[in-house]
Amino acid sequence: MGHLLSANAGSAREIEWRGRRERSGIDKRPVPGDVAVGRLGLTGDVQVDTAHHGGPEQAVYAYAAEDLALWAERLERELLPGSFGENLTLSGVDVTEARIGERWRIGSVLLEIGDVRIPCLTFQTWLQEPTWVRRFTQEARPGAYLRVLEGGQLRAGDPVEVVETRDHDVTVGLMFRAVTTERALLPRLLVEPRVRHEALATAREYAASVPS
Repeated sequence: MGHLLSANAGSAREIEWRGRRERSGIDKRPVPGDVAVGRLGLTGDVQVDTAHHGGPEQAVYAYAAEDLALWAERLERELLPGSFGENLTLSGVDVTEARIGERWRIGSVLLEIGDVRIPCLTFQTWLQEPTWVRRFTQEARPGAYLRVLEGGQLRAGDPVEVVETRDHDVTVGLMFRAVTTERALLPRLLVEPRVRHEALATAREYAASVPS
């Protein structure tokens, strides 16, 4: 069983690189002790671009510590928990192979996987890697966005318990490829009603456009 390595939250700050400057909440830092989690995420965590991030469908972002370590090796730089803007850094959990719709219990918090992280220029600006959006997309280790079904508290060291799995093969990695580089996979999302509703709508439109 995996566990929560770190719970991370951040406040708004200015980030700048190569003439691009913006305010963002991507700078997440580990929070010690018990962390309260509600419908919209971790208490004290700030989302600046609420049109594209946050809300109940993307309340909590989880990323695997093992994937973070892989990127640290490839980029030849230190990547601490929270470096990708993730709220939950998980150890011993293969997030990419987790199934959409799965439910996890961490501490007293019940979470549900419904979406994947799509890289954006803010992410690239934060890391200051010129080809980051392309590299992250090609690697297809996106991390998962989770809904908060039951609020509560969690803390580093809490086990990640899969309390409900799903009877399909629509993983986080597959959903990411479907909405980015392999759109022919989109109809496969239709087997899971817990997919984020915008992605489901896209999948339905694509399926309707394909000749039978």
